[in-house]
Amino acid sequence: MTSQPLQPIQPLLPKAVEHLQLNHCKTVGCCNYGSKNIDDYVIQRTNPERPTLVCRECGAFPPVLSNQDVVDELTRVKVTQSSGLPACSNPKCENLGLAVLTHRHLYHAFGYSGDRQRYRCKCCQGTFVDRWSGFNNKHLVQQKLLAMLFTGYAIRDICRRLSMNPKTFYDQLSHIASRCRRQLAMFDARLFKHAQNLSLASNLTTLQPKSSNGVLWISTCEATSGYVVGQHLNYQASDHDEKHLEHDPFQVGTRFMAPPSALLETNTTPPSQGILARVDNKYREVLSRPQLEDPLSNQARINYPTKGCLIRPQYTVYAHYLQLASQLEYNQQLAIFMPQEPLMRSAVVSIFLDRIKAKTIHPIYVEQDEQWHSDMEADRIDIVLLGWWRDRWAFTRNKDISKGICHLAGEKENERYWLNTATDRAVLQYQQRFHDQFAQLVNEPRRKLRPAGLLPLLDIYRAWHNLCRQDRTGQTPAQQMGLTSAPLTLEQLLN
Repeated sequence: MTSQPLQPIQPLLPKAVEHLQLNHCKTVGCCNYGSKNIDDYVIQRTNPERPTLVCRECGAFPPVLSNQDVVDELTRVKVTQSSGLPACSNPKCENLGLAVLTHRHLYHAFGYSGDRQRYRCKCCQGTFVDRWSGFNNKHLVQQKLLAMLFTGYAIRDICRRLSMNPKTFYDQLSHIASRCRRQLAMFDARLFKHAQNLSLASNLTTLQPKSSNGVLWISTCEATSGYVVGQHLNYQASDHDEKHLEHDPFQVGTRFMAPPSALLETNTTPPSQGILARVDNKYREVLSRPQLEDPLSNQARINYPTKGCLIRPQYTVYAHYLQLASQLEYNQQLAIFMPQEPLMRSAVVSIFLDRIKAKTIHPIYVEQDEQWHSDMEADRIDIVLLGWWRDRWAFTRNKDISKGICHLAGEKENERYWLNTATDRAVLQYQQRFHDQFAQLVNEPRRKLRPAGLLPLLDIYRAWHNLCRQDRTGQTPAQQMGLTSAPLTLEQLLN
Protein backbone atom coordinates (compact mmCIF):
# COMPACT_ATOMS: atom_id res chain seq x y z
CA MET A 1 0.00 0.00 0.00
CA THR A 2 1.56 3.26 -1.12
CA SER A 3 1.34 6.27 1.14
CA GLN A 4 -0.13 9.51 -0.16
CA PRO A 5 2.30 12.44 -0.44
CA LEU A 6 1.88 14.95 2.33
CA GLN A 7 0.30 18.24 1.32
CA PRO A 8 2.38 21.30 2.23
CA ILE A 9 0.96 23.07 5.25
CA GLN A 10 0.01 26.63 4.39
CA PRO A 11 1.27 29.15 6.94
CA LEU A 12 -1.32 30.89 9.09
CA LEU A 13 -0.05 34.34 8.15
CA PRO A 14 1.84 35.55 5.06
CA LYS A 15 5.54 35.90 5.75
CA ALA A 16 6.69 39.23 7.17
CA VAL A 17 8.92 41.28 4.86
CA GLU A 18 11.51 43.77 6.13
CA HIS A 19 9.97 43.43 9.64
CA LEU A 20 6.64 44.49 8.12
CA GLN A 21 3.66 42.36 9.17
CA LEU A 22 0.36 44.01 8.33
CA ASN A 23 -1.86 41.05 9.22
CA HIS A 24 -3.02 41.47 12.80
CA CYS A 25 -6.04 42.59 14.81
CA LYS A 26 -6.91 46.17 13.86
CA THR A 27 -9.30 46.93 16.72
CA VAL A 28 -7.37 49.55 18.66
CA GLY A 29 -9.07 48.76 21.98
CA CYS A 30 -8.39 45.01 21.75
CA CYS A 31 -5.52 43.44 23.71
CA ASN A 32 -4.46 41.67 20.48
CA TYR A 33 -4.17 44.92 18.52
CA GLY A 34 -0.93 44.73 16.56
CA SER A 35 -0.09 41.28 17.92
CA LYS A 36 1.98 39.09 15.61
CA ASN A 37 1.48 35.98 17.74
CA ILE A 38 -0.27 33.43 15.52
CA ASP A 39 -1.91 31.84 18.59
CA ASP A 40 -4.08 34.97 18.95
CA TYR A 41 -5.86 34.31 15.64
CA VAL A 42 -7.86 31.80 13.65
CA ILE A 43 -7.70 31.77 9.86
CA GLN A 44 -11.15 31.58 8.27
CA ARG A 45 -11.04 29.35 5.18
CA THR A 46 -14.77 28.95 4.50
CA ASN A 47 -14.06 30.55 1.15
CA PRO A 48 -10.46 29.59 0.19
CA GLU A 49 -10.33 32.46 -2.28
CA ARG A 50 -10.98 35.03 0.46
CA PRO A 51 -9.06 34.02 3.62
CA THR A 52 -9.86 36.18 6.63
CA LEU A 53 -8.07 36.60 9.92
CA VAL A 54 -10.30 36.25 13.00
CA CYS A 55 -9.15 37.65 16.34
CA ARG A 56 -9.78 35.22 19.23
CA GLU A 57 -10.33 38.13 21.63
CA CYS A 58 -12.66 40.60 19.89
CA GLY A 59 -13.85 38.61 16.86
CA ALA A 60 -12.67 41.19 14.31
CA PHE A 61 -12.15 39.76 10.83
CA PRO A 62 -9.64 41.80 8.80
CA PRO A 63 -8.83 40.44 5.32
CA VAL A 64 -5.36 39.01 4.80
CA LEU A 65 -2.71 40.87 2.75
CA SER A 66 0.54 39.80 1.14
CA ASN A 67 3.28 41.75 2.92
CA GLN A 68 5.64 41.22 -0.03
CA ASP A 69 3.08 42.68 -2.43
CA VAL A 70 2.69 45.77 -0.22
CA VAL A 71 6.46 46.31 -0.30
CA ASP A 72 6.53 45.73 -4.07
CA GLU A 73 3.69 48.22 -4.53
CA LEU A 74 5.59 50.77 -2.43
CA THR A 75 8.57 50.29 -4.75
CA ARG A 76 6.33 50.83 -7.78
CA VAL A 77 4.90 53.98 -6.22
CA LYS A 78 8.37 55.36 -5.50
CA VAL A 79 9.62 54.64 -9.02
CA THR A 80 6.52 56.26 -10.53
CA GLN A 81 6.72 59.34 -8.34
CA SER A 82 10.46 59.81 -8.93
CA SER A 83 10.15 59.31 -12.70
CA GLY A 84 12.25 62.02 -14.35
CA LEU A 85 13.73 63.17 -11.03
CA PRO A 86 17.47 62.91 -10.39
CA ALA A 87 17.27 59.90 -8.06
CA CYS A 88 18.49 56.33 -7.84
CA SER A 89 16.19 54.00 -9.81
CA ASN A 90 17.68 50.67 -8.67
CA PRO A 91 14.75 48.71 -7.13
CA LYS A 92 17.14 46.85 -4.81
CA CYS A 93 18.86 50.00 -3.52
CA GLU A 94 18.02 51.67 -0.20
CA ASN A 95 18.12 55.07 -1.92
CA LEU A 96 15.40 54.18 -4.44
CA GLY A 97 13.31 57.24 -5.26
CA LEU A 98 15.24 59.56 -2.89
CA ALA A 99 15.93 62.63 -5.02
CA VAL A 100 19.32 64.33 -5.09
CA LEU A 101 17.60 67.67 -4.52
CA THR A 102 16.49 66.62 -1.03
CA HIS A 103 19.04 63.91 -0.15
CA ARG A 104 22.37 65.26 -1.37
CA HIS A 105 24.28 63.32 1.31
CA LEU A 106 23.36 60.05 -0.45
CA TYR A 107 25.04 60.91 -3.77
CA HIS A 108 28.32 62.08 -5.31
CA ALA A 109 28.53 64.60 -8.14
CA PHE A 110 30.05 62.51 -10.95
CA GLY A 111 30.91 64.81 -13.83
CA TYR A 112 28.69 66.02 -16.65
CA SER A 113 26.83 64.64 -19.63
CA GLY A 114 26.85 67.58 -22.00
CA ASP A 115 25.61 70.50 -19.89
CA ARG A 116 23.71 68.22 -17.50
CA GLN A 117 24.98 67.07 -14.12
CA ARG A 118 25.71 63.37 -13.52
CA TYR A 119 25.49 61.74 -10.06
CA ARG A 120 26.58 58.45 -8.49
CA CYS A 121 24.67 56.67 -5.71
CA LYS A 122 26.83 56.00 -2.63
CA CYS A 123 24.88 52.83 -1.85
CA CYS A 124 24.70 50.86 -5.12
CA GLN A 125 27.28 52.88 -7.11
CA GLY A 126 24.79 53.34 -9.95
CA THR A 127 25.03 56.52 -12.02
CA PHE A 128 22.33 58.72 -13.49
CA VAL A 129 21.92 62.14 -15.10
CA ASP A 130 19.78 65.06 -13.94
CA ARG A 131 17.81 65.60 -17.16
CA TRP A 132 16.52 69.00 -16.07
CA SER A 133 19.72 70.56 -14.69
CA GLY A 134 20.30 72.45 -17.94
CA PHE A 135 18.38 75.45 -19.28
CA ASN A 136 14.82 74.74 -20.46
CA ASN A 137 14.85 76.11 -24.00
CA LYS A 138 11.23 75.06 -24.54
CA HIS A 139 9.71 76.92 -21.62
CA LEU A 140 7.89 79.47 -23.83
CA VAL A 141 6.08 76.75 -25.80
CA GLN A 142 5.33 74.85 -22.60
CA GLN A 143 3.88 77.97 -20.95
CA LYS A 144 1.53 78.49 -23.91
CA LEU A 145 0.56 74.81 -23.83
CA LEU A 146 -0.29 74.92 -20.11
CA ALA A 147 -2.15 78.22 -20.42
CA MET A 148 -4.40 76.82 -23.16
CA LEU A 149 -4.85 73.50 -21.36
CA PHE A 150 -5.96 75.23 -18.14
CA THR A 151 -8.37 77.52 -20.00
CA GLY A 152 -10.28 74.64 -21.57
CA TYR A 153 -8.84 74.28 -25.07
CA ALA A 154 -9.19 70.84 -26.63
CA ILE A 155 -5.98 68.94 -27.37
CA ARG A 156 -6.65 69.15 -31.10
CA ASP A 157 -6.97 72.93 -30.89
CA ILE A 158 -3.77 73.25 -28.86
CA CYS A 159 -1.86 71.17 -31.40
CA ARG A 160 -3.20 73.27 -34.26
CA ARG A 161 -2.41 76.61 -32.58
CA LEU A 162 1.10 75.53 -31.54
CA SER A 163 1.83 73.69 -34.82
CA MET A 164 2.61 70.35 -33.16
CA ASN A 165 1.31 66.81 -33.62
CA PRO A 166 -0.41 64.88 -30.77
CA LYS A 167 2.72 62.83 -30.02
CA THR A 168 4.75 66.01 -29.52
CA PHE A 169 1.97 67.37 -27.31
CA TYR A 170 2.11 64.36 -24.99
CA ASP A 171 5.91 64.38 -24.99
CA GLN A 172 5.84 68.03 -23.88
CA LEU A 173 3.24 67.18 -21.25
CA SER A 174 5.49 64.43 -19.84
CA HIS A 175 8.46 66.85 -19.76
CA ILE A 176 6.36 69.42 -17.90
CA ALA A 177 5.20 66.78 -15.41
CA SER A 178 8.82 65.80 -14.67
CA ARG A 179 9.76 69.42 -14.03
CA CYS A 180 6.74 69.81 -11.74
CA ARG A 181 7.74 66.73 -9.74
CA ARG A 182 11.25 68.18 -9.47
CA GLN A 183 9.91 71.47 -8.08
CA LEU A 184 7.57 69.75 -5.61
CA ALA A 185 10.26 67.44 -4.24
CA MET A 186 12.08 70.39 -2.66
CA PHE A 187 8.95 71.95 -1.16
CA ASP A 188 7.66 68.63 0.16
CA ALA A 189 10.95 67.91 1.93
CA ARG A 190 10.92 71.37 3.48
CA LEU A 191 7.34 70.92 4.70
CA PHE A 192 7.90 67.53 6.33
CA LYS A 193 11.16 68.62 7.92
CA HIS A 194 9.76 71.69 9.70
CA ALA A 195 6.09 70.81 10.40
CA GLN A 196 6.29 69.11 13.79
CA ASN A 197 2.51 69.32 14.33
CA LEU A 198 0.56 68.42 11.23
CA SER A 199 -3.09 67.80 10.34
CA LEU A 200 -3.71 65.87 7.12
CA ALA A 201 -6.86 64.99 5.20
CA SER A 202 -7.16 61.97 2.89
CA ASN A 203 -9.78 60.87 0.39
CA LEU A 204 -10.25 57.94 -1.97
CA THR A 205 -12.33 58.54 -5.10
CA THR A 206 -12.62 57.45 -8.72
CA LEU A 207 -10.27 59.13 -11.19
CA GLN A 208 -12.90 59.17 -13.95
CA PRO A 209 -16.33 59.17 -12.30
CA LYS A 210 -18.27 58.33 -15.49
CA SER A 211 -16.03 55.52 -16.72
CA SER A 212 -16.40 52.64 -14.19
CA ASN A 213 -12.88 51.58 -15.18
CA GLY A 214 -11.80 50.72 -11.62
CA VAL A 215 -9.08 53.39 -11.35
CA LEU A 216 -9.15 54.88 -7.85
CA TRP A 217 -7.32 58.05 -6.79
CA ILE A 218 -6.10 58.54 -3.23
CA SER A 219 -4.88 61.99 -2.21
CA THR A 220 -3.62 63.42 1.07
CA CYS A 221 -3.24 67.14 1.77
CA GLU A 222 -2.64 69.47 4.67
CA ALA A 223 -6.11 69.93 6.16
CA THR A 224 -6.16 73.73 6.45
CA SER A 225 -4.15 75.07 3.52
CA GLY A 226 -4.93 72.24 1.09
CA TYR A 227 -1.24 71.66 0.23
CA VAL A 228 -1.23 68.22 -1.42
CA VAL A 229 1.55 66.03 0.01
CA GLY A 230 0.87 62.87 -1.99
CA GLN A 231 -1.43 61.18 -4.47
CA HIS A 232 -1.44 57.74 -6.07
CA LEU A 233 -3.52 55.54 -8.40
CA ASN A 234 -4.18 51.80 -8.34
CA TYR A 235 -3.22 51.79 -12.01
CA GLN A 236 0.02 50.97 -13.83
CA ALA A 237 0.51 52.41 -17.31
CA SER A 238 2.54 49.40 -18.46
CA ASP A 239 0.99 45.95 -18.69
CA HIS A 240 1.91 43.06 -16.38
CA ASP A 241 2.54 39.52 -17.58
CA GLU A 242 0.56 37.72 -14.87
CA LYS A 243 -2.78 39.09 -13.72
CA HIS A 244 -5.07 37.21 -11.34
CA LEU A 245 -8.83 37.02 -11.16
CA GLU A 246 -8.81 36.04 -7.48
CA HIS A 247 -6.71 37.50 -4.70
CA ASP A 248 -4.43 35.02 -2.92
CA PRO A 249 -2.43 36.78 -0.17
CA PHE A 250 -0.19 33.72 0.25
CA GLN A 251 1.05 34.07 -3.34
CA VAL A 252 3.23 36.99 -4.44
CA GLY A 253 1.97 39.00 -7.41
CA THR A 254 -1.79 38.64 -7.08
CA ARG A 255 -2.15 42.34 -6.45
CA PHE A 256 -2.41 42.74 -10.24
CA MET A 257 -6.07 42.35 -11.19
CA ALA A 258 -7.29 40.45 -14.22
CA PRO A 259 -10.42 41.77 -15.96
CA PRO A 260 -13.23 40.58 -13.64
CA SER A 261 -16.51 39.13 -14.80
CA ALA A 262 -19.67 41.22 -14.51
CA LEU A 263 -21.73 40.87 -11.33
CA LEU A 264 -25.47 40.95 -10.95
CA GLU A 265 -26.79 44.48 -10.66
CA THR A 266 -28.20 45.13 -7.20
CA ASN A 267 -30.86 47.65 -6.31
CA THR A 268 -29.21 50.50 -4.48
CA THR A 269 -31.22 52.35 -1.89
CA PRO A 270 -31.45 56.13 -2.27
CA PRO A 271 -29.10 58.01 0.07
CA SER A 272 -30.66 58.95 3.37
CA GLN A 273 -30.99 62.60 4.26
CA GLY A 274 -29.88 62.49 7.91
CA ILE A 275 -26.21 62.25 8.76
CA LEU A 276 -26.80 59.40 11.25
CA ALA A 277 -28.63 57.38 8.60
CA ARG A 278 -25.85 58.04 6.07
CA VAL A 279 -23.19 56.76 8.45
CA ASP A 280 -25.25 53.68 9.37
CA ASN A 281 -25.98 52.88 5.70
CA LYS A 282 -22.26 53.11 4.92
CA TYR A 283 -21.54 50.44 7.54
CA ARG A 284 -24.16 48.22 5.95
CA GLU A 285 -22.71 48.76 2.49
CA VAL A 286 -19.20 47.93 3.71
CA LEU A 287 -20.30 44.68 5.36
CA SER A 288 -22.05 43.62 2.14
CA ARG A 289 -18.79 43.71 0.17
CA PRO A 290 -17.29 40.37 -0.84
CA GLN A 291 -13.94 41.87 0.17
CA LEU A 292 -14.24 44.18 3.17
CA GLU A 293 -11.21 46.31 2.27
CA ASP A 294 -11.71 46.35 -1.50
CA PRO A 295 -14.13 49.05 -2.71
CA LEU A 296 -14.12 47.46 -6.19
CA SER A 297 -15.31 44.05 -4.99
CA ASN A 298 -19.01 45.02 -5.05
CA GLN A 299 -18.87 47.06 -8.27
CA ALA A 300 -21.28 45.46 -10.74
CA ARG A 301 -19.06 46.01 -13.76
CA ILE A 302 -15.48 47.14 -14.32
CA ASN A 303 -14.59 48.43 -17.77
CA TYR A 304 -11.01 47.23 -17.60
CA PRO A 305 -8.50 49.63 -19.26
CA THR A 306 -7.31 48.56 -22.70
CA LYS A 307 -3.73 49.60 -21.86
CA GLY A 308 -1.94 49.09 -18.58
CA CYS A 309 -3.36 47.14 -15.65
CA LEU A 310 -5.26 47.63 -12.40
CA ILE A 311 -3.88 46.95 -8.94
CA ARG A 312 -6.05 45.88 -6.04
CA PRO A 313 -6.86 49.12 -4.15
CA GLN A 314 -5.77 47.85 -0.74
CA TYR A 315 -2.15 47.54 -1.86
CA THR A 316 -2.00 51.05 -3.30
CA VAL A 317 -3.61 52.59 -0.21
CA TYR A 318 -1.24 50.78 2.16
CA ALA A 319 1.73 51.86 0.01
CA HIS A 320 0.42 55.45 0.02
CA TYR A 321 0.49 55.62 3.82
CA LEU A 322 3.78 53.72 4.05
CA GLN A 323 5.45 56.36 1.93
CA LEU A 324 3.78 59.09 3.97
CA ALA A 325 5.03 57.50 7.19
CA SER A 326 8.60 57.47 5.87
CA GLN A 327 8.40 61.22 5.25
CA LEU A 328 7.09 62.02 8.75
CA GLU A 329 10.22 61.16 10.73
CA TYR A 330 10.46 64.71 12.14
CA ASN A 331 6.77 64.95 13.00
CA GLN A 332 5.75 64.82 16.67
CA GLN A 333 1.95 65.16 16.57
CA LEU A 334 -0.16 64.05 13.62
CA ALA A 335 -3.88 64.03 12.82
CA ILE A 336 -5.35 62.26 9.78
CA PHE A 337 -8.95 63.04 8.77
CA MET A 338 -10.63 60.65 6.35
CA PRO A 339 -14.04 59.58 5.06
CA GLN A 340 -15.81 56.52 6.41
CA GLU A 341 -13.84 53.89 4.48
CA PRO A 342 -12.52 50.76 6.28
CA LEU A 343 -9.66 50.36 3.79
CA MET A 344 -8.16 53.71 4.77
CA ARG A 345 -8.83 53.03 8.44
CA SER A 346 -7.07 49.63 8.34
CA ALA A 347 -4.09 51.07 6.49
CA VAL A 348 -3.63 53.91 8.99
CA VAL A 349 -4.02 51.78 12.16
CA SER A 350 -1.60 49.18 10.72
CA ILE A 351 1.14 51.44 9.41
CA PHE A 352 1.03 53.94 12.26
CA LEU A 353 0.62 51.24 14.92
CA ASP A 354 3.55 52.41 17.06
CA ARG A 355 2.34 56.02 16.92
CA ILE A 356 -1.18 55.00 17.93
CA LYS A 357 0.18 53.14 20.95
CA ALA A 358 2.34 56.19 21.78
CA LYS A 359 -0.73 58.45 21.31
CA THR A 360 1.06 60.77 18.87
CA ILE A 361 -1.48 60.34 16.07
CA HIS A 362 -5.22 61.01 15.79
CA PRO A 363 -6.96 59.05 12.98
CA ILE A 364 -10.51 60.42 12.64
CA TYR A 365 -13.53 59.66 10.47
CA VAL A 366 -15.27 62.86 9.34
CA GLU A 367 -18.80 63.12 7.96
CA GLN A 368 -20.47 66.51 7.49
CA ASP A 369 -23.21 68.19 5.51
CA GLU A 370 -22.08 70.25 2.52
CA GLN A 371 -23.37 73.43 4.16
CA TRP A 372 -21.08 73.02 7.19
CA HIS A 373 -18.27 75.58 7.08
CA SER A 374 -15.21 76.26 9.20
CA ASP A 375 -16.78 79.14 11.16
CA MET A 376 -19.48 76.91 12.65
CA GLU A 377 -19.01 75.56 16.17
CA ALA A 378 -20.35 72.38 17.71
CA ASP A 379 -23.55 72.74 19.72
CA ARG A 380 -25.03 69.89 21.77
CA ILE A 381 -23.09 66.64 21.23
CA ASP A 382 -24.70 63.19 20.96
CA ILE A 383 -22.64 60.00 21.31
CA VAL A 384 -23.75 56.95 19.30
CA LEU A 385 -22.13 53.53 18.89
CA LEU A 386 -22.49 52.34 15.28
CA GLY A 387 -21.58 49.43 13.04
CA TRP A 388 -20.37 45.93 13.83
CA TRP A 389 -17.25 47.52 15.36
CA ARG A 390 -19.37 49.69 17.73
CA ASP A 391 -17.44 52.77 16.65
CA ARG A 392 -17.95 55.72 18.97
CA TRP A 393 -19.37 58.58 16.88
CA ALA A 394 -19.97 62.12 18.11
CA PHE A 395 -22.67 64.09 16.28
CA THR A 396 -23.61 67.76 16.55
CA ARG A 397 -26.02 70.13 14.84
CA ASN A 398 -25.82 73.86 14.13
CA LYS A 399 -28.86 75.51 12.53
CA ASP A 400 -30.08 72.18 11.10
CA ILE A 401 -26.62 71.51 9.60
CA SER A 402 -24.94 68.38 10.98
CA LYS A 403 -21.45 67.03 11.45
CA GLY A 404 -20.06 63.82 12.93
CA ILE A 405 -16.61 62.51 13.85
CA CYS A 406 -15.26 59.18 15.09
CA HIS A 407 -11.85 59.02 16.77
CA LEU A 408 -10.48 55.68 15.54
CA ALA A 409 -7.76 55.49 18.20
CA GLY A 410 -10.34 55.47 20.99
CA GLU A 411 -9.76 58.95 22.46
CA LYS A 412 -12.72 60.22 24.51
CA GLU A 413 -13.75 63.43 26.26
CA ASN A 414 -12.34 65.59 23.46
CA GLU A 415 -15.18 65.38 20.95
CA ARG A 416 -15.96 69.11 20.89
CA TYR A 417 -12.41 69.99 19.87
CA TRP A 418 -12.39 67.53 16.97
CA LEU A 419 -15.88 68.51 15.84
CA ASN A 420 -14.64 72.09 15.55
CA THR A 421 -11.31 71.30 13.88
CA ALA A 422 -11.49 67.99 11.97
CA THR A 423 -12.32 68.46 8.29
CA ASP A 424 -11.55 66.77 4.99
CA ARG A 425 -13.05 69.58 2.93
CA ALA A 426 -9.69 70.68 1.45
CA VAL A 427 -8.87 67.36 -0.20
CA LEU A 428 -12.44 66.91 -1.45
CA GLN A 429 -12.33 70.33 -3.09
CA TYR A 430 -8.92 69.62 -4.63
CA GLN A 431 -10.15 66.46 -6.33
CA GLN A 432 -13.42 68.05 -7.39
CA ARG A 433 -11.61 71.02 -8.92
CA PHE A 434 -9.46 68.65 -10.96
CA HIS A 435 -12.55 66.90 -12.29
CA ASP A 436 -14.18 70.24 -13.10
CA GLN A 437 -11.06 71.82 -14.61
CA PHE A 438 -10.35 68.93 -16.97
CA ALA A 439 -13.85 67.51 -17.43
CA GLN A 440 -13.38 67.42 -21.18
CA LEU A 441 -10.30 65.18 -20.87
CA VAL A 442 -11.49 63.11 -17.89
CA ASN A 443 -14.84 62.24 -19.48
CA GLU A 444 -13.67 61.88 -23.07
CA PRO A 445 -15.20 58.56 -24.32
CA ARG A 446 -11.97 57.17 -25.76
CA ARG A 447 -9.99 58.08 -22.62
CA LYS A 448 -12.29 56.13 -20.29
CA LEU A 449 -10.35 52.98 -21.18
CA ARG A 450 -7.00 54.78 -21.57
CA PRO A 451 -6.38 56.58 -18.25
CA ALA A 452 -2.59 56.68 -18.78
CA GLY A 453 -2.96 60.03 -20.58
CA LEU A 454 -4.12 61.62 -17.30
CA LEU A 455 -1.04 60.61 -15.28
CA PRO A 456 1.20 63.57 -16.23
CA LEU A 457 -1.78 65.89 -15.87
CA LEU A 458 -2.18 64.84 -12.22
CA ASP A 459 1.43 65.78 -11.43
CA ILE A 460 1.11 69.11 -13.25
CA TYR A 461 -2.15 69.98 -11.53
CA ARG A 462 -0.76 69.12 -8.09
CA ALA A 463 2.24 71.42 -8.64
CA TRP A 464 0.05 74.23 -10.01
CA HIS A 465 -2.39 73.82 -7.09
CA ASN A 466 0.34 73.89 -4.43
CA LEU A 467 2.59 76.61 -5.86
CA CYS A 468 0.55 78.77 -8.25
CA ARG A 469 -3.18 78.68 -7.43
CA GLN A 470 -4.27 81.54 -5.16
CA ASP A 471 -7.30 81.47 -2.87
CA ARG A 472 -9.56 84.42 -2.05
CA THR A 473 -6.86 85.95 0.16
CA GLY A 474 -4.34 85.84 -2.70
CA GLN A 475 -2.21 83.09 -1.15
CA THR A 476 -1.19 79.70 -2.45
CA PRO A 477 -1.16 76.57 -0.22
CA ALA A 478 2.66 76.76 -0.22
CA GLN A 479 2.49 80.35 1.07
CA GLN A 480 0.05 79.39 3.81
CA MET A 481 2.48 76.68 4.94
CA GLY A 482 5.39 79.17 4.93
CA LEU A 483 7.22 77.43 2.08
CA THR A 484 7.26 80.38 -0.34
CA SER A 485 6.87 84.13 0.00
CA ALA A 486 4.93 84.64 -3.24
CA PRO A 487 3.03 82.57 -5.83
CA LEU A 488 5.08 80.96 -8.55
CA THR A 489 4.44 81.92 -12.16
CA LEU A 490 4.29 79.33 -14.92
CA GLU A 491 7.73 80.46 -16.06
CA GLN A 492 9.17 79.87 -12.57
CA LEU A 493 7.40 76.51 -12.40
CA LEU A 494 8.98 75.36 -15.65
CA ASN A 495 12.55 76.61 -15.04
